[in-house]
Amino acid sequence: MKITGYGLLTAAGSTAAELAGASAARADMSALHDDLPRPDACAIPGFDIRAELGRKGTSAFDRATGLAIVACGRALADAGVQVEAPERVGLVLGTTEGSLRSTMEYSRETLVQDRPYLVNPVLFPNTVMNCAAGQAAIWFGLKGVNATIAGGPLAFLQSLRYAGNALDRGYADTILVGAVEEFTAHRAWTAELAHGGPVGEAAAVFVVEKDPQDRTPIAEVPAVAAGFGQGQGALVSCLRRALARAGARPEEIDLMATGDLPGERAESDAVTAVVGRDLPQAGPGDRFGHCGAAGGALALAGVLGRLGDGELAVITGRAADGAVAAAVVKGRGDARADRR
Repeated sequence: MKITGYGLLTAAGSTAAELAGASAARADMSALHDDLPRPDACAIPGFDIRAELGRKGTSAFDRATGLAIVACGRALADAGVQVEAPERVGLVLGTTEGSLRSTMEYSRETLVQDRPYLVNPVLFPNTVMNCAAGQAAIWFGLKGVNATIAGGPLAFLQSLRYAGNALDRGYADTILVGAVEEFTAHRAWTAELAHGGPVGEAAAVFVVEKDPQDRTPIAEVPAVAAGFGQGQGALVSCLRRALARAGARPEEIDLMATGDLPGERAESDAVTAVVGRDLPQAGPGDRFGHCGAAGGALALAGVLGRLGDGELAVITGRAADGAVAAAVVKGRGDARADRR
């Protein structure tokens, strides 16, 4: 499948070139939230849903939904897609658990409201994990494939695989595929307890097509593979399957983007075991905080900012339960260009 455009919202910028050269981008969020485990976060302090999308129809949107819709709009504009056949345009969005804030606040309402538990019904739609994908499809009039993949750190790569299968089977001609994670005090506390580091937020959406007629691809994803197993061998096997499906030899790989955090080398070591040498790293690391499902999407954006015409990169991911995934990306033309 070919990538013909993208839309990004991150603390470090909104283009692949900016992400490729970005250092840690943290902001003091204590003025907006007084109950944070730490004042700094890799968030987008200036993001305002109504400023971006207007007041009409947005009053009930949570932050994740707003981020997803803005990223989808930027991706469609970047690719120059005119939604003329809405039933042939789909959307696949990766997430961890949807909007954690919406879920927790709704749950709290069911406990504290007076009987008969008069919960505000406006809160409920945002608790559903596919809220952001559904609202984005409604906003842009997309009537094709619509799916939400709840895969945590693997969500984006799994979404990319899902989109590729849908294109191959003719279910859609164009698919927006991405991932989103919002910044809230709720996520800040879960990240602090789970990782001991700052939380991040990001939304990244890519326009993918099997055979674009009027658009020049900026990159190609010839293969995505997934697997399950314990230890380095599971990811090594997954990488080898991805390379075989892409028709690429290990020695041809120029770049890697892994999910390793500072001090970790599990994924990098697996890539080295397959390729036979150390490769430059384009993964987000901890530069953008703990971005959950959006981490894989940031990895692809970082790759696009550094990959030259004809060069190959691998993107990897793994989860604590043993799930692994890998994608092969090939640079095409102006993959490294700042298209804004």
